[in-house]
Amino acid sequence: GLLVWFFFFFFSETGFDSENGPSPGRSPMDSQASPGLVLHPSFPQSQRRESFLYRSDSDYDTSPKTMSRNSSINSEGLRTVRSNFTILANVTTPTNKSVSCCQTPLPPTYTQETYQQMARETLEELDWCLDQLETIQTHRSVSEMASNKFKRMLNRELSHLSEMSRSGNQVSEYISTTFLDKQNEVEIPSPTLREREKPMCHISGVKKLTHSSSLSNSTMPRFGVKTEHEDALARELNDLNKWGLNIFRVAEFSNNRPLSCIMFAIFQERDLLKTFRIPVDTFVTYVMTLEDHYHANVAYHNSLHAADVTQSTHVLLSTPALDAVFTDLEILAALFAAAIHDVDHPGVSNQFLINTNSELALMYNDESVLENHHLAVGFKLLHEDNCDIFQNLSKRQRQSLRKLVIDMVLATDMSKHMSLLADLKTMVETKKVTSSGVLLLDHYTDRIQVLRNMVHCADLSNPTKPLAVYRQWTERIMEEFFRQGDKERERGMEISPMCDKHTASVEKSQVGFIDYIVHPLWETWGDLVHPDAQDILDTLEDNRDWYQSTIPQSPSPPPVGQDKDLKACMDKFQFELTLEDTISLFSQEEKLTQCSSSPTALLTLYARGIVMLL
Repeated sequence: GLLVWFFFFFFSETGFDSENGPSPGRSPMDSQASPGLVLHPSFPQSQRRESFLYRSDSDYDTSPKTMSRNSSINSEGLRTVRSNFTILANVTTPTNKSVSCCQTPLPPTYTQETYQQMARETLEELDWCLDQLETIQTHRSVSEMASNKFKRMLNRELSHLSEMSRSGNQVSEYISTTFLDKQNEVEIPSPTLREREKPMCHISGVKKLTHSSSLSNSTMPRFGVKTEHEDALARELNDLNKWGLNIFRVAEFSNNRPLSCIMFAIFQERDLLKTFRIPVDTFVTYVMTLEDHYHANVAYHNSLHAADVTQSTHVLLSTPALDAVFTDLEILAALFAAAIHDVDHPGVSNQFLINTNSELALMYNDESVLENHHLAVGFKLLHEDNCDIFQNLSKRQRQSLRKLVIDMVLATDMSKHMSLLADLKTMVETKKVTSSGVLLLDHYTDRIQVLRNMVHCADLSNPTKPLAVYRQWTERIMEEFFRQGDKERERGMEISPMCDKHTASVEKSQVGFIDYIVHPLWETWGDLVHPDAQDILDTLEDNRDWYQSTIPQSPSPPPVGQDKDLKACMDKFQFELTLEDTISLFSQEEKLTQCSSSPTALLTLYARGIVMLL
């Protein structure tokens, strides 16, 4: 299976043709490569829509240039070497359809000179073949070739999307800059004197908090948090092991302690406190301290999101296809990684921090800035009073857990998405299962690869949840984007894609997000654990269709006469009222939102502004 998967990518990535050999003048990353790899779903998906991963290159370009081949260099080289070897070694080989076409009938005898000439020609032919193999970069891993292939396919999809409309272009830019590891080229300001004086070894964001004084085993609340709604919270936590738990209601009934409550419930459910001898009061002290280091004033990346990702990871760990695959330590690491993966998030992107020359970007050399910071804070908090929940682990266990957690949290950097997807897809095509259908993951590298993708899936799981829950998440992430856009506007910076509240299309952003990021990822995860994720994929498709149905339709153009009258009116008054002027006159946000997406509303607002000015 792995060999077949490798050769599929070998030929598709390099432009190598089994009949005509490598295409001359064509690099492995040439966008005009051969039709190449066509991925076929591992399982029938009934009528469910397939992602762009199952398209071939020829679906994008069927021009004669793409489909034609230059035959000046052919693949006869290796066949010639083989044929000559049989002659030189005087070896009789059975007739084989794949090689007999190029064998030359043997004359009765060969002279010594003829043998030497044939040997020289054979050696030259073999050298040429070796040169070709070196040129096509066979040292690259299958996953790397898959990643490059998927990036090229996604780029083509996004190019098509960006040509459709202005909002489509903005969605395309957002996906490209966020998920394709592309950095915007901007002029980075010089650090101020105050910034230069800060000690770089200091982990910012860690606060001195005390929770242990009020906690003891005898007074420990049922769910680890004090609340007046314990019965209502209990009803919500009946869905702890189910996909689609309403984390917003958990927050409401847990005195706004969703992460502490969820972590406590999951560790009790899995008996992890007993397995790793974690004192209950220490555990609660740590998770409450951790939750306090999430910013309540950040709309999306707060403790609510951390709780949601942790609970989603808990459910994915329990999928039947992964039954008994992971050790208790790996499960502990996955849940801990999910809990800390966004701690002390400031509500802006990595690129914003880099562009503004922030202390964090300087400390982490612009590489996975926030993810490195989340890890540093999460581990640093273990050193606070009565917070070391791993105090009874052996040194080796602590080292293993730390490595696991670092691998998983760094994988939540969205710019690594395509590499993770390629790794997952490669694993799907080569997976081994036991007779009972459970995945066979013999090596650490296989297990950590699944765990990285599991936490990544949980981090991108909002569109797979019930629509009412998903819509709340959408409102929150867009609010966070718009706040970043406001900061960029105030600083005179270029506003990041999807962060301009005056132009962003929420509905189109979600459809694009699902089509190009979430669906391909979850589709591949669904293939890995088939059939365990089919309900999740069905919900994802339903949610995508709902957002598609809510995209505002372009208004019909005004009648010709009306258009002329409006132009004459504008010419008469010689006014040039900008959108900013209009905003200053009418600060009603709802009307401005309509204005930015509807030409008719905009013209109406212009007219009202003119009347007021007169």
